[in-house]
Amino acid sequence: MQAKEAVLQAVEYALDKKGFNLKLFEVSELSSLTDYLLLVSGRSDRQVQAIAENIKLEFKNTYQELPLAIEGMDQGRWVLLDYGEFMVHVFQEPVREFYDLEGLWSEAPEIELERTEA
Repeated sequence: MQAKEAVLQAVEYALDKKGFNLKLFEVSELSSLTDYLLLVSGRSDRQVQAIAENIKLEFKNTYQELPLAIEGMDQGRWVLLDYGEFMVHVFQEPVREFYDLEGLWSEAPEIELERTEA
């Protein structure tokens, strides 16, 4: 599966758990770490954890693909799923606003998503 295809599938998995304010950036020209960054918001620690867990389980069950690393699952304020070619950041909205990854990656092209809310 191509990286763009995979990250677009992650969008659907995030929407399945009512993730909102989804933004997808292509950072391959600006970063050697990954090609795509997906930012997703959740309304509570439980929802942030549910979104991240759903993405992880769906990739495992459907594609036998596990993330290279997972950070922040215990607290559920900001969870990072690193799949190598793409990374998914799932935040509670105040944490997302504080760290402002959109601003950090403002030079990266944003990929238009058909839906950004469930």
